[in-house]
Amino acid sequence: MQEPDLVIANGDDLSALAALLAWQPDLTRPALVIGSAGMEFPCAQLARPLDMFQMFKLLTDMARKRVDALTGMLAPEAPPVHERRRRIRLDLDTTDPAEFVKMRRHAPNGAVLIVDKRGALRDHVARLLSAHQVSVEWTESAAAAVRLCAETPVSVVMINTSTPGIDPYALCSEIKQQERADRIAVVLLVNQASGYDTARARTAGVRGLLDKPMADRHLVAALKKLLSLPP
Repeated sequence: MQEPDLVIANGDDLSALAALLAWQPDLTRPALVIGSAGMEFPCAQLARPLDMFQMFKLLTDMARKRVDALTGMLAPEAPPVHERRRRIRLDLDTTDPAEFVKMRRHAPNGAVLIVDKRGALRDHVARLLSAHQVSVEWTESAAAAVRLCAETPVSVVMINTSTPGIDPYALCSEIKQQERADRIAVVLLVNQASGYDTARARTAGVRGLLDKPMADRHLVAALKKLLSLPP
């Protein structure tokens, strides 16, 4: 069953409140309690009688925060903050400089892999990234996608969730189980019809989502973040 985008519970119904708590609401799983429940909940609450204008304003704000939270999953990790020395160093560091080179985290240099029923999106993304000399590949097969990630350098996998015969969450999970798969960011391309299962995505290791249809500037911005490309 598809996970809902928002849960609204009757504050006078104990079974509804129990179901809401079991759902574990947060920014990506917003919830609203209507009525006096007699206790605090980790979500928004509105008392009766309802002010319809206030309720619609609150629902709009919750939907916006949910989209921001899901999109924020695409943001790159913040670089580590290194402690500055407060005293003069007295010892001589004889570490081979080559060791420091090995420890540096380099920007991803792998390909972008598109999983879709047609290759049109692959051609479009290749044109958008042509100035950055990024390889863009395409497949309509889950097995081929897993093999490409295992045998070739891939930095980003973009899965169209409406691709026939593809379970995007299962495919992401299989990719992330491979050796050195932490270097691969998996992003789902979703629309309102197909929906987005936040819990399954989190378990599978999905980095984030992009809503379809998407503007080129949003697509390029997301890929630049994931590939650590210059602005």
